[in-house]
Amino acid sequence: MSFIPFLDAGECVQIDDLTIENGTERIALYGRLEIRRDRMGLQDIQALKAQIDAIARELEGSAHLPDRARVAREDSVIPNTFADRDCA
Repeated sequence: MSFIPFLDAGECVQIDDLTIENGTERIALYGRLEIRRDRMGLQDIQALKAQIDAIARELEGSAHLPDRARVAREDSVIPNTFADRDCA
């Protein structure tokens, strides 16, 4: 249920309704996780902590971290396949 942070783009870990998506440049967390006072809540928080700890270790072990990483924009133009057709 764990991954090597920043190693595999697209690899995901699911903890209840929370998704941790691994990428080579970023790790995204999205969804919802309810921690309740029960065994399942304890199991979920331990799983989340293990993932966060692994990410922190990876970042702490990086020799040259920038103050803020540049985010590559994913804006792309999709060609309109209907543009050259006569629609009259």
